[in-house]
Amino acid sequence: MKVMFNLLIVLGCGYGIVILLIFFLQSHLIYFPHIGREIIATPGQIGLNYENVEINTEDGETLHGWFVQAPDAVGTVLFLHGNAGNVSHRLEYLSMFHALRLNILIFDYRGYGQSSGTPSEVGTYVDADAAWLYLTDMRGIEPGKVVLFGESLGGAIAARLAAYYSPAILVLASTFTSVPELAETIYPFLPVRWIARFDYNTLEYLKSVTCPVFVTHSPDDEIVPFSHGQRLFHVAAEPKQFLTLSDGHNEGFIAMRDEWIDVLKTFIHNHLKP
Repeated sequence: MKVMFNLLIVLGCGYGIVILLIFFLQSHLIYFPHIGREIIATPGQIGLNYENVEINTEDGETLHGWFVQAPDAVGTVLFLHGNAGNVSHRLEYLSMFHALRLNILIFDYRGYGQSSGTPSEVGTYVDADAAWLYLTDMRGIEPGKVVLFGESLGGAIAARLAAYYSPAILVLASTFTSVPELAETIYPFLPVRWIARFDYNTLEYLKSVTCPVFVTHSPDDEIVPFSHGQRLFHVAAEPKQFLTLSDGHNEGFIAMRDEWIDVLKTFIHNHLKP
């Protein structure tokens, strides 16, 4: 009995240490700016003319991004990327949107790529606000001509932006419902709702979104369960559309297949203001 009791104490201490480590190191489980901070390519290398842009945030950070203008553009995409890498890892999206006659603003959150600062949940929201104001105020683009495209973590940021502003369309690609719910899937043995310091509650933000919503997800997604995409679609108001992809979280991109691009193109062009 004494050996068993001592073993339980050891296991309990180990479990407590794991909880403390996850509590204090959560930012390192959420953000991966170190995975390629170097800009490895530019839109110019795939034949696209672009502008380097600097976006100043209200709390003093400077964000790096690109603005790619499409000939005879019918709208503009504000692209909010996922939690790893930087803008130079998303060139396939730039080609796709350019072909759809859409301008693109893509930028790195604070602490990513060439942007200053350190990432945080509030910080990414401030960054998205600054990018929105850059488009609508500095460039004078009508809100009704802006498509918000959120990839994975960027989907939560895009949903929050859409809840506060008035974009033409919100696109959620491989996005989770919230960080605590996703963490429950990854760490089912931990009391994640008690120790979660991040929220990114896409589901809650989506309840306040009034623009058309396009949700896309893959049943093969090994990081964000397909059920998250389904729940987001269920909560979204009409008009809305769901596109089922294939392949894993980091391989299932709309830009990979012409038939997927065609579905997105039809939705965007049907709901952009003339």
